[in-house]
Amino acid sequence: MEEKIKAKIMDEKKMKRTFSRMAMEILERNREVENLVLIGIQSKGVFVTKRIQDLVKEMEDIDLPLGILDITLFRDDLHKKEHHPVVQKTEIDFSVEDKDIILIDDVLFTGRTIRAAMDSIFELGRPGSIQLAVFIDRGHRELPISADFRGKYLPTSRRERVNVMLKEIEEKDQVLIMEPTRF
Repeated sequence: MEEKIKAKIMDEKKMKRTFSRMAMEILERNREVENLVLIGIQSKGVFVTKRIQDLVKEMEDIDLPLGILDITLFRDDLHKKEHHPVVQKTEIDFSVEDKDIILIDDVLFTGRTIRAAMDSIFELGRPGSIQLAVFIDRGHRELPISADFRGKYLPTSRRERVNVMLKEIEEKDQVLIMEPTRF
C-alpha cells in the first residue's frame, strides 16, 4: 500500500526530550532499582529501550539489565498471516522471576502486541510486576491495556499509521503520521 506523510509530529530535539522525560519518570516511580529490568519488544522497541537504558546510566549511573523479546510466536493473528512470519531472537540473560519489568515498545495501538509480550514473559517465569512504557500511544485499544509511561499520546484514525523513525535504523529521528494514498 502506498502512503504519504500526513504530519511530522516530532523532530530529533523533541524526541530527545521525550526519551529523557520517560527515563526520569521510570526512575522516579521505581526508586528501588535493584530488582528493575528493561525488556524491549522486537524490533523498534529494542532501540527505544536501549535509549532509555543509556539515559538512566547517564543520569543516575545505574546499569539496568536489558532484555530483547520477540513475540512473533505469541501473536493472536498468526493464522491470518499469508506469509511466513520472521522469528527474531529473544535475548533475556537474566531470570524474570520476581523482577520488576519495564516492558517497552515504540507504538501502542490495539494492545495485542503487549498481550503477546506478556504471554511470552510468563513463559519465562513469574515477574514481580510488569509496567508498560511506550514512546507513542495512539489509542484504539482492543484489549484493556494502558501504558504506565508514555512519551506522547497521539490520537489517530484507524487508517493512519504512526512511524517512529530512529536513527539506528532509518538514519533520522522523527515521528510521522502516514496515511494511505488512493490510486
